[in-house]
Amino acid sequence: MTEPVRPPQRRINFGVTAAVCVVFAAGMVGASFAAVPLYRIFCSVTGYNGTVRRAEAAPTRILDKTMTVRFDANVSGGLGWDFAPDVREVKVKIGEVKTVSFHAENLMSTTSTASAAFNVSPDTAGGYFNKLACFCFTQQTLPPHTPTELPVTFFIDPSVVNDVDMSNIDTVTLSYTFYPAAPPAQANAAAPAATGAVPDKTKPL
Repeated sequence: MTEPVRPPQRRINFGVTAAVCVVFAAGMVGASFAAVPLYRIFCSVTGYNGTVRRAEAAPTRILDKTMTVRFDANVSGGLGWDFAPDVREVKVKIGEVKTVSFHAENLMSTTSTASAAFNVSPDTAGGYFNKLACFCFTQQTLPPHTPTELPVTFFIDPSVVNDVDMSNIDTVTLSYTFYPAAPPAQANAAAPAATGAVPDKTKPL
């Protein structure tokens, strides 16, 4: 008896299914790479996972309730800097704008550049701890054996009093860690020659 021939439609469906699976897998891989920067943006906007929020303006009210803010400073391995807060803790009213400073010094014999990562603990406080200005927003380049002051201006959002998860928390810790970073490009690298000569635009670059 002759074996029945498989209908061609089933082969077509199998091919379509395989193609869909390949496209789906590729999309998932792409999404996994995109998730990293999107996650960072989400954390910075919401304060999730202890990420400090950046504010554009100070709050319009200051409450009588106070909180203690502690400061922690760290340097990753391979970076020869001394880095510490000028004060270990301050008491601030909720909604009050406060500026404190950290001091840093490059202990190495050559100029070096670093960037600071930061977070607030406990994590639930990250959504209410807001910075108006901070040295962590830009890379820091220090000449050898040159101390510098690094200020940070912050406030605690008054809406924190409406969060039941924060009702028993009266102390938060702001922590920084400096990591080595590539030095910024020299400004004169792409500038015209000092003779003032104008590049010949008739020649291909």
